[in-house]
Amino acid sequence: MSNKLIDLRSDTVTKPSDEMRKFIASAPVGDDVYGEDPTVNSLEERVAELFGHEAALFCPTGSLANQLAIRMLVAPGEELLTETNSHIVRAELGAGAVFSGITTRTWLAERGLLRAEDALEIAKPDSGPYLVSTTAIAIENTHNFGGGTVQPIEEIKKLRNETQKLGIAMHLDGARIWNAHVASKVELKEYGNHFDTLSVCLSKGLGAPIGSLMISTKERVQKARQWRKRYGGGMRQVGIIAAAGHFALDNNVKFLNKDHERAKSIATAASKVSLKVIDPKNVDTNIVGLDLSSMAITAPELATQLKEFGILTGPLGSKYLRLVTHMDLTDADIEIVNKVLPDLLDRALKSK
Repeated sequence: MSNKLIDLRSDTVTKPSDEMRKFIASAPVGDDVYGEDPTVNSLEERVAELFGHEAALFCPTGSLANQLAIRMLVAPGEELLTETNSHIVRAELGAGAVFSGITTRTWLAERGLLRAEDALEIAKPDSGPYLVSTTAIAIENTHNFGGGTVQPIEEIKKLRNETQKLGIAMHLDGARIWNAHVASKVELKEYGNHFDTLSVCLSKGLGAPIGSLMISTKERVQKARQWRKRYGGGMRQVGIIAAAGHFALDNNVKFLNKDHERAKSIATAASKVSLKVIDPKNVDTNIVGLDLSSMAITAPELATQLKEFGILTGPLGSKYLRLVTHMDLTDADIEIVNKVLPDLLDRALKSK
């Protein structure tokens, strides 16, 4: 086993660089619960402006940013629609129901890709006193469990046009919106223009240690600030953390293209064993999802074998293995992965 671990479990495993640490150490701070932390305030203003909205709220996690956002749009007993494998319904542990009394229905999309008609087909606004009413739709971009897919901007526009007629709000779970922006070249303000609320994350591809922001109007953000405190998310001299967000936006967006190229190269190497496992054409950003349903090996078994070579991956279910590229990896790391992974897949294929 290699002495160095090549960690492909997630882009959340990145560590702050020495330069980021120095920047953090010099950040001016204040009490953010009193609204007096200048670094937090400037980051909130900056990110809101990037997406063309009035205000933003710094949160410790993307899940909290999502939950605050949907709470601002959906009243208890009302309905949020989203894709079946979206983060909000699969990976936030039922928080919408537990904390906000929000009910959800979902539509299933191949690779999580949005088609406006899929959402509109099940939307039921203004359903009267005896049936639940749809009041918001959440879109995830990029779609994590879909394999880092970038949502088509034309479908977002189409959905926005129709939901405005129906009085249905829209939320963007933009945990990896920076990846979508770089891959699609769609401007951040263009994304922001089509959503009432957004959440964006700084601690994945951008390499900050902590931090997400909920973005919306001043009125919603002020209300969300109270709920953040109620949920235990009020923070004091948190500018020390928020400073990492400024550094990341200044310096790390440029690395995302490299992450995408590396993910594509891993997918290409694996596809030479079997296109059923992965088609490189479907790798839009930094996530490689291996479908092992045609192989005589499970995702946990393959993850264990890869770990013996110092490669950490994420088995998500019995036949789906996720590999995520990020800025802490090197070209040498990717060369090792592109040699070891196909060898193990080929061995599994021949043993079937």
